[in-house]
Amino acid sequence: MKTTDDLTVAGRRVFVRADLNVPLADGTITDDGRIRAAVPTIRGLLDAGARVVVASHLGRPKGAPDPAYSLAPVARRLGELLGQDVAFAADTVGDSARETVAGLADGQLALLENLRFNAGETSKDDAERGAFADQLAALAHAYVGDGFGAVHRKHASVFDLPARLPHAAGGLIATEVGVLKQLTEDVARPYAVVLGGAKVSDKLGVIDHLLERADRILIGGGMAYTFLAAQGHEVGDSLLQSDQIPAVREYLRRAEEKGVEFVLPVDVIAAKEFPDLRTKAPAGPVEVAADAIPAGLQGLDIGPRTQELFAAKVADAATVFWNGPMGVFEHPDFAEGTRAVAQALIDSPAFTVVGGGDSAAAVRLLGLDENGFGHISTGGGASLEYLEGKTLPGLAALED
Repeated sequence: MKTTDDLTVAGRRVFVRADLNVPLADGTITDDGRIRAAVPTIRGLLDAGARVVVASHLGRPKGAPDPAYSLAPVARRLGELLGQDVAFAADTVGDSARETVAGLADGQLALLENLRFNAGETSKDDAERGAFADQLAALAHAYVGDGFGAVHRKHASVFDLPARLPHAAGGLIATEVGVLKQLTEDVARPYAVVLGGAKVSDKLGVIDHLLERADRILIGGGMAYTFLAAQGHEVGDSLLQSDQIPAVREYLRRAEEKGVEFVLPVDVIAAKEFPDLRTKAPAGPVEVAADAIPAGLQGLDIGPRTQELFAAKVADAATVFWNGPMGVFEHPDFAEGTRAVAQALIDSPAFTVVGGGDSAAAVRLLGLDENGFGHISTGGGASLEYLEGKTLPGLAALED
């Protein structure tokens, strides 16, 4: 892939496809991690004299304007981080976008409104998607792909637009791809993988691929209960995907055959009901054995013995990849498992990678030092699909 150093940008309009898909609560950004990650590439282009046109999606509007998903708060925060004004276009390819972009001088930038306000962005119809890409291409002279969190989507601004303009990868994408190659090519061993999150079905592909590469796989979060059930244990009222039990049993069999160590919880923190994440009211947590969760209780975090076990399994690793929280980390009663795993990565001398998504959000919510990790990815889904060995449309579009 070419880099921004391969493009002529001074005095030219450069379209930057960033990933500014940040969480909002009543119009307020609650985690600006992705905006901060986009700043270095944008700053570099501005310093080089480019007229930068930034575009992103936010949330999942249904192909039409929706004030709840406006990027206006993002424009304000981006301006604060850059220390300069950000001109905000009230549409994507309409009069406001054209006028805003036309008014840029060298070293200035504009942010377009949410790309997904136009149905062409996510259309499965090549012609409709291509027509939108044509309109976007008319706004710029060159394209920089830097939204790693979106490269697994075959969307107009990610896949079709690069073919219409001289293009290159931004610094963020280059870094992300470099890190993922360290997890898939010539990996330093022992290689430990920590997987969590709610559903085992979301991780089947990556587990399948990692069985050929990892030395040990640690399973926490809601997905752990399907693994425990597959071993014949009682999981009470815990999250369970019964239809995935045959697949899980097959993975456990293959792991034993290949000598890959699967590590499951030995104790969990459970409660009668799912906690209220708004009020953070006490949820009555109780510690129970992972292989005998009573009826009427649901596991919501890994317990203290499992925290120690997981930390020990990470301590002697040379490479660690973590994707998915160990429990309902948004509530203080069920956050300690995720905190313990994150701290184990910080304490480890290994090359540690946090695989984006909820794991990255948990690091920031729990107030942990982001500099304590080797890398925190900005794209959970994209990271997992890369590790599954899939071709990512947004990366393929930048390779020529």
